Amino acid sequence: MLYLRSLIYTVLLFLTTIPYAIGVILAAPFGRTASYRAAAGWVRQALWIGEKLCGLRYEVSGTENIPTDNSVVYIKHSSTFETLAGLMIFPEQTWVLKRELYWLPIFGWALAALRPIGINRSAHSTAVKQVLRQGAVALQSGLWVIIFPEGTRMAPGMTRRYGLSGALLASKTGRAIVPVAHNAGDYWPRRSLAKRPGTVRLVIGPPIETAGRDAKAINEEAQAWIEQTMQQISTAYRNAVPGGQGHHAVGAASSRNSGNDA
Repeated sequence: MLYLRSLIYTVLLFLTTIPYAIGVILAAPFGRTASYRAAAGWVRQALWIGEKLCGLRYEVSGTENIPTDNSVVYIKHSSTFETLAGLMIFPEQTWVLKRELYWLPIFGWALAALRPIGINRSAHSTAVKQVLRQGAVALQSGLWVIIFPEGTRMAPGMTRRYGLSGALLASKTGRAIVPVAHNAGDYWPRRSLAKRPGTVRLVIGPPIETAGRDAKAINEEAQAWIEQTMQQISTAYRNAVPGGQGHHAVGAASSRNSGNDA
């Protein structure tokens, strides 16, 4: 039944994408906020169906740490769930993502209408400049900038060196970085059909001040908080490394993926 419910949910997720994506595109002439509201409606429905069909719920702690000024948000990337839940947690936002998503029929067209920051991940210095330029414009217009600093979904217990663009953007614009850890991978694992019942915990950490600081030092502070919090809230994360200590996996992944500059 777990896999049957998960399969039905996945099919419904794709089917409901089409009308909402068309709605996002049709709303575009009325401004980005109109398109964003249509997209948020799809996310709200997707989370509701996930709760009713798969028993997948979520709870958020640390909301008192959300700054009053729009900021740069770092979210641990290990599942699909956090990409959806983020829209429900933070105000109107844009995202740094791989530009290949634009090439998907219908969904990609709707995504482009929302004007995210779509980067070529192989063009490291160019991608960083793009995030700095477009991210600054987004922040000035009142949007929050959501970044998955590892650049891809990570297996439980693993991380890689965070890309510098988010820290550089925050420092350049005088904005804080808000770190977010979660255990969505315990219930909606990457590269898996299964959506297991349970309550996903999303924890928002204290904002990290960036003014006048080195980007690498900013990232090290954010990564340390996120990885330590992951150890506390994620069973899959703890079990991924013998003894429940993820530091060896973290270090190994960081050294193997040292080229992640964006």
